[in-house]
Amino acid sequence: MKYKFDYLVFIGRFQPFHLAHMQTIKIALQQSQQVILALGSAQQERNIKNPFLASEREEMILSNFSEADQKRIKFVHVIDVYNDEKWQKLVKLLVAGVAELNAKVGLIGHFKDESSYYLRLFPEWEMVELDSLVGAISATPLREAYYHGDIMESAFPLGTSEFLHKFKNTETYQQLAHKFKTNDKTNLS
Repeated sequence: MKYKFDYLVFIGRFQPFHLAHMQTIKIALQQSQQVILALGSAQQERNIKNPFLASEREEMILSNFSEADQKRIKFVHVIDVYNDEKWQKLVKLLVAGVAELNAKVGLIGHFKDESSYYLRLFPEWEMVELDSLVGAISATPLREAYYHGDIMESAFPLGTSEFLHKFKNTETYQQLAHKFKTNDKTNLS
């Protein structure tokens, strides 16, 4: 099969990985030989906005794909850098560490609101712009429900749902849920 791209980059926090994320990756796999997921907020510190470590998100994401597709999904871990120019350079450097030299790299995403401006920071990568996906939902209300003990099953693929159920039995979840319920929630998105 001839693909339009060698690599398509999909940038996100995936906190948690939901059906719209999965739909995006499936579209990317149709157009590209490999998909590189740039996992944002990849530092080792958990908080209510970023409850899952990068390694946990990798596990959560891959659990939703066939073995063949798993081999076509690569990950780079992008720590938070609060400077657009430095962040853009970091993402490009990390992607260059995975992609072969002279590979055709593209970027896939959806301009959902002003927070999606980062998609414009990579003009050298051809953009695969998606319309709003059916059933697309922000991860913020999904995390809020999760901290109240609810897993909105209809928003998640099976692998994510199973991961969330297991994680809910951990001390880490209990601490995050307690912090969510007792602290200011203005910085959750």
